[in-house]
Amino acid sequence: EVQLVESGGGLVQAGGSLRLSCAASGFTFDEYSMGWFRQAPGKEREGVSCISSSDGSTYYANSVKGRFTVSSDNAKKMVYLQMNSLKREDTAVYYCAASVYYTCTGYEVEYDKWGKGIQVTVSS
Repeated sequence: EVQLVESGGGLVQAGGSLRLSCAASGFTFDEYSMGWFRQAPGKEREGVSCISSSDGSTYYANSVKGRFTVSSDNAKKMVYLQMNSLKREDTAVYYCAASVYYTCTGYEVEYDKWGKGIQVTVSS
């Protein structure tokens, strides 16, 4: 059974940090690019960041560049999103997702495996 399970979310003050983790199972992890998406209330889901299976190259949405860092550990089948200098507008449900494409993008349609999501709330 394919599973992507997010953890590490919660409530944090603006300017603070959180580290999201995603544990993968049920598929060949190192053959998949991994992405992070988020959906804020009343908004569409958007691609935040991803890391490619081919060469570890990364993608970041403009809104998080310089603040978020994505990484993965193939041995542990884990992907992480380190979020620093958090802003209120980062408040959203964050999703981990897997894509069979070797080079990742922030396009949701390229991802066929999804976690259930985890809430991140940034207070002022």
